[in-house]
Amino acid sequence: MRPLDPRLLRYAAAARTTLAVGGVLAVAQTACVVLFAWLVTQLVVRGVAGEQPAALAGLLGWLALVVLVRGVVGWLAESAAARGGATVVGQLRSALVAAIGRLGPGWLRTRSTADVTVTVGRGLDALDGYFTKYVPQLILTAIATPILVLVIFWQDPTSGLIVVITLPLIPVFMMLVGWATQAAQSKQWSALSRLSRGFLDVVDGLSTLKLFGRQHRQEARIRSVSDDYRVHTMKVLRMSFLSGFVLELAASLSVALVAVAIGLRLLNGQLDLSVGLFVLLLAPEAFLPLRNVGASFHAATEGIEAAQAAFAVLDEDRAAGGAAAGAASSSGRPGLVFDDVTISYDDREVVTGFSADIAPGTLAVLTAPSGSGKSSLLAAVLGFVPFTGSISAGGAVDAAGRRDAVAWAAQTPGLIAGTIASNVALGSAHPDPALVAEALRLAAADELAPETMLGVGGAGLSGGQAQRVAVARALYRLRASGASVSSGGTVLLLDEPTSALDEAVEARLLGTLRRIADDGVAVLVVSHREQVADAADVVLRMEAGSRVE
Repeated sequence: MRPLDPRLLRYAAAARTTLAVGGVLAVAQTACVVLFAWLVTQLVVRGVAGEQPAALAGLLGWLALVVLVRGVVGWLAESAAARGGATVVGQLRSALVAAIGRLGPGWLRTRSTADVTVTVGRGLDALDGYFTKYVPQLILTAIATPILVLVIFWQDPTSGLIVVITLPLIPVFMMLVGWATQAAQSKQWSALSRLSRGFLDVVDGLSTLKLFGRQHRQEARIRSVSDDYRVHTMKVLRMSFLSGFVLELAASLSVALVAVAIGLRLLNGQLDLSVGLFVLLLAPEAFLPLRNVGASFHAATEGIEAAQAAFAVLDEDRAAGGAAAGAASSSGRPGLVFDDVTISYDDREVVTGFSADIAPGTLAVLTAPSGSGKSSLLAAVLGFVPFTGSISAGGAVDAAGRRDAVAWAAQTPGLIAGTIASNVALGSAHPDPALVAEALRLAAADELAPETMLGVGGAGLSGGQAQRVAVARALYRLRASGASVSSGGTVLLLDEPTSALDEAVEARLLGTLRRIADDGVAVLVVSHREQVADAADVVLRMEAGSRVE
């Protein structure tokens, strides 16, 4: 791990300001240290020489002022570090969430949801210690230590030489202890990830476990992973405390060598008292920032480990060009247009050279055997999977990359705990109750009360009801988007919307889709059912990933 990862400056612009302010305050702190040592030296030397207290009043006043200024500068440094750290963490979290959104569900499917959640949440929160403790000390070390060493060397070359020789001992011990601490921290982070994944798996499958009376068997597993995390956490803390002791011992011995050399030369009359005292006061200050930065590094290792995981995601998004690879574009062509689209997973083509033109006002059905790539085509339109070729999804794209009117319902309804109304209006900043009721009616789900509470995953609804709520959500988005239908910029994508419906309800829903298409919307439905194909204007058939009709 580098002392300061340059990717931090790339992905969080506030980090540059934080470093600049920290640098200015570090210079002020260093000046205060030098002035404090000089004033104390002058007071002691003049006092020993027999000067009257009245003659020393001016020096005492300046010393009090320097102490006050040093305290204020220290407070400003801590305040700037805390404020800057909060800003940088916020920017990193926003950038990370945006990157995950651009990489899309196709990328997220290959990752552990628990790991991503821990990184975005607790992991980045741990960076507070990195910014409030480690970074200020790192800046202070980079500025104060060279200045203080030069001042010591200027005043007393012998003491300066001792400091130059002994000072590298602290970084050596820091590296030795840091390698061990980083290995322990990696194990702790892995244990936390395992604990998060295990707990998430238990919560997801709790209803099934309770159904078969096996919920208590997971207690031992969670307890084992928790104990593992506790053991690794205590190892990290133990190493942090030991590292502080090692650094303190190395710094104390180094300062002792300087003090012994100064004392012997004072006894022999080879060194003036003012120079010796001034150097002796500065010697601990030269070692202090380096010693503190080592201790602060170990306190911030959890945040550093999380930052590496966050940077890996941001680098992956940057390599993909800052947007989902092959995202659908708006070429000005109305409706939904596929042009020689090829989709591959792990070097295996699932869709090969697919082309189709679904004009506004058309109800099109895409039918093919399972595994032919139908759902992958819808995912490509949404920018969830990379592809080659081009896809034009009609309407305009705003500055944030959002489409104004591409509505979609997946094959598996993604319902959350809450009311039916909150599921239908999911993502809407200002839900419209009347529009929710209309969307449910159009989805042939008007028997469902919007205020009905659902459990996790839509518990409380049958498969067909959950399917219609998902369709209602797509219809709500279509109506709430406010896009111009006449421009051909509205697209509706549905993946197997009637697979769990009886014939009567299916007929009602198909009637709704017919009317929506007649209003100028380009509708694409993925379905195996003949009733859906019979109601379509265009039937697109695929076989082995290629369009055959």
